[in-house]
Amino acid sequence: YLADLPGGGLRAASTLPALLAAGGVDTSVDPVALHHYLSWHSVVPAPRTILTGVRKLPPATVLIVEPDGTRRQREYWNLPHERDADRAPEEWRDALLDALRVAVRRRMVSDVPVGVLLSGGLDSSLIVALLAEQGQSGLATFSIGFPDAGGREGNEFRFSDLVAREFGTDHHQIRVGIDELVEALPRAIAAMSEPMVSHDCVAFWLLSQAVSRERKVVQSGQGADEVLGGYYWYPPMLDAPGSGLDTYAAEFFDRDDAQLRELTGAAAPEDVSRAFAAEWFERAQAETPVDRALRIDTRVMLVDDPVKRVDNMTMAHGLEARTPFLDHELVELAARIPPGLKLADGGKGILKAAGRGIVPDAVIDREKGYFPVPALSHLEEPVLGMVRDALTSRAARDRGLFHRGVVDAMLADPNAHRTNLDGSTLWQLGLLELWLQTHAA
Repeated sequence: YLADLPGGGLRAASTLPALLAAGGVDTSVDPVALHHYLSWHSVVPAPRTILTGVRKLPPATVLIVEPDGTRRQREYWNLPHERDADRAPEEWRDALLDALRVAVRRRMVSDVPVGVLLSGGLDSSLIVALLAEQGQSGLATFSIGFPDAGGREGNEFRFSDLVAREFGTDHHQIRVGIDELVEALPRAIAAMSEPMVSHDCVAFWLLSQAVSRERKVVQSGQGADEVLGGYYWYPPMLDAPGSGLDTYAAEFFDRDDAQLRELTGAAAPEDVSRAFAAEWFERAQAETPVDRALRIDTRVMLVDDPVKRVDNMTMAHGLEARTPFLDHELVELAARIPPGLKLADGGKGILKAAGRGIVPDAVIDREKGYFPVPALSHLEEPVLGMVRDALTSRAARDRGLFHRGVVDAMLADPNAHRTNLDGSTLWQLGLLELWLQTHAA
């Protein structure tokens, strides 16, 4: 994170709040960033942040500042674009499994025992299996669950328990009540370098708090969906016309530009989010619409959502999270795998094939799950009260980001307004205001 100071000075820090601590930084909301935030479930791509006075380096980039103040950036890594056309599906499967074995083994190196954040999905279950296969001693696994709400189940313990039994881990079920969730929410928001609307931020904060009492290093399955095609918006890209941008926008964006302007008059005057995505989709060296979607998700969305989320929430408790699926050699291999193999079998087909015989079939064949925190996807008291207080506060009125009548209508019927990805629009607005009141007051 970078902030230009009066007189030509430059302030740099690994977290945004650190830049603000010394003052002198413009904390008004960047209208372009607000458009991005409301388009991509809180993602604001580099070089912008939600605040006008703070910028950030793009991923895999070094900033060089010369003694005379001249600045230049150098990118030191990018995705490969060549593809090995003559490999059979079985060869790709074996190569992927070998790369994952290497990635997991690299992340076993530690002065202390390494645990696993086990959701019960394929990604974290494979990590557990490969750690067990490679003789990780005292393998501890950790899963978290929340109360059900609005007909939504708050845990996936039946799958994580299955994996823990299969591999004989020292398993920890962490059950969080609504009071603990509400108590942790402000502290999770305080740990966010940027506003993160994802429901599982507070889950990771609570999970990390509990895990840090037992382990100081864990492996986690983040990144597999973006790298290997696990999300539901990828299959429509197989038959997408043209560059695929129209299909990607319809499937992935929270809302289109017209719907966004029903919420706010403070965003950029043009459809900057579609223009940003269009520029990525028009770049060379991505052969198909699927490749283009995976490229922007890996290089942009992954960095500013799940990677940052896990890093912020674990490091808030001094817990180091290691992500084998983001090993650069594995990611480079995945970029060369044909799209049809990635998207087979409902998504991540190549990874499911690699996992057969290694993890239980029930984990591979289950419906895809997401880290469930029902109290944030279906707003009820007391979380609803926190959101209401934030959005009706004097600070929110003075900021004027959102149309007052729209906010009032949402508060009157808090769960009727959903994003394109079935997130809570009210939580999206409320989280931004809660973050601004915490960090940019």
